[in-house]
Amino acid sequence: MSEKHTLFENTALLPSAHVLCIGDVMIDRFIYGAIDRISPEAPIPVLLVEREKFMLGGAGNVVANIAALGAKATLAAVIGSDVSGEDIEKQLKSLDIQAALEVSRERSTTVKSRYICGMQQVLRVDRERAIPVPAAIEDKIIRHITALVPKADAVILSDYKKGLLTDKIVTAAIECARQHGKPVIVDPKGSDFSRYRGATVITPNRKELETATNMKAGTDDEVRAAALKLIMDCGVETVLATRGKDGMSIITKNAEPVHIPAQVREVYDVSGAGDTVIAVFATGIAAGLPVRNAALLANVAAGIVVGKTGTATARLDEIRAALEAEPVTEKTSATQRAPKWVTIQDAAAQADRLRARGLKVGFTNGCFDLLHPGHLSVLRQARAGCDFLIVAINSDASVKRIKGPQRPVQNQAARADILSALDMVDMVVVFEEDSVLSLVKEIKPDVLVKGGQYKLEEVVGYDVVMAYGGKILRADMEDGFSTTNMIARMVK
Repeated sequence: MSEKHTLFENTALLPSAHVLCIGDVMIDRFIYGAIDRISPEAPIPVLLVEREKFMLGGAGNVVANIAALGAKATLAAVIGSDVSGEDIEKQLKSLDIQAALEVSRERSTTVKSRYICGMQQVLRVDRERAIPVPAAIEDKIIRHITALVPKADAVILSDYKKGLLTDKIVTAAIECARQHGKPVIVDPKGSDFSRYRGATVITPNRKELETATNMKAGTDDEVRAAALKLIMDCGVETVLATRGKDGMSIITKNAEPVHIPAQVREVYDVSGAGDTVIAVFATGIAAGLPVRNAALLANVAAGIVVGKTGTATARLDEIRAALEAEPVTEKTSATQRAPKWVTIQDAAAQADRLRARGLKVGFTNGCFDLLHPGHLSVLRQARAGCDFLIVAINSDASVKRIKGPQRPVQNQAARADILSALDMVDMVVVFEEDSVLSLVKEIKPDVLVKGGQYKLEEVVGYDVVMAYGGKILRADMEDGFSTTNMIARMVK
């Protein structure tokens, strides 16, 4: 059995895991816009805001990644008595993540705001009060830990040095986990890793490893030497060192090191990639996978999230798709490798990535039962009006409801494959609803395209698109072409 096949089978075990994450939760806020002038008040650029996005950050992103795998996630954390704290509670609830949250009136919820133009982050603004939680909060968190650890399969300590993971809480969490035989995986911060003594695995990045050991960690041998020093000095069992473009390394005291090369991906944003690594790795350990297999899956997941913009997650289906993909060769371009027939979630994620690069996303929809010159004309005009065209087609069941029991002539797989073969079509999505409105809201196209026979108010989603500044393109129609008429002529 090949390694890829084994890992693919391993993914089926991930949803059975239950992971408790203890750490600093925050809101990651992304403000996207355009810069085309300099302020008259000072020599600074003016960002015209086009859209904003809010996501769970820190330990919140860790549990979001666990939930994306279909596993059960529980978070123990502290929030401020403010609107951002309420937003965290709402987002956790929407992801069905159990949370033991304590509210501290002495601190504000950490919010990191990133202002982005094109692919460039032009400013980051942090709102936080990174002070140790008071003794009363410490005691409450420890009580939560004592109650939650026995129910979990693994424990994560997600340390962002915002004040939750005090020495007292770290020690209590590790001791409780060891008492119940639960592995502890630590995403560390600071220079003194001895405070994590007793942890099962610690996951420093290259810079953190060098800072904690005062040793270089560039080559494989240097990483191994520095990791072994951590193991000896800090009393941890294993070091999983993340090394950016050089992949990751697994170091244990009495075994040969395992060096895993990075997945080849076009990198758009590394925000939160470390959260994804520890989330997938810990979920794998919780599901009973060997350390090496858990790390390999985490490496695949990291390759997925760096190809997305903002704080992101790697879903279970994305990891499986990456494992099934053909190996990248020198002759295979990124465009050739990219699948065209995708899920709605993939289409929305791709639209976000492209907009972050300053590109315009177009969207059109239809049954496309029998492709004819009229369809091709609309698709060519649609593609000419944008940088990337997403085409949504009605599912077979939806076509039957709209067109009658004898339709479609071709099933959705055939229709999607034919559209995918067209150069002017960049991505194809199949949707089940009779109306395309929910897709328009999720994908948020910059250009919504429909045939010119429709009045503006008849174009589904026109008001949604125009409300956020998008454009409606009504394509000229080729006379004399109709799928219904073609079918009628064929049956005569």
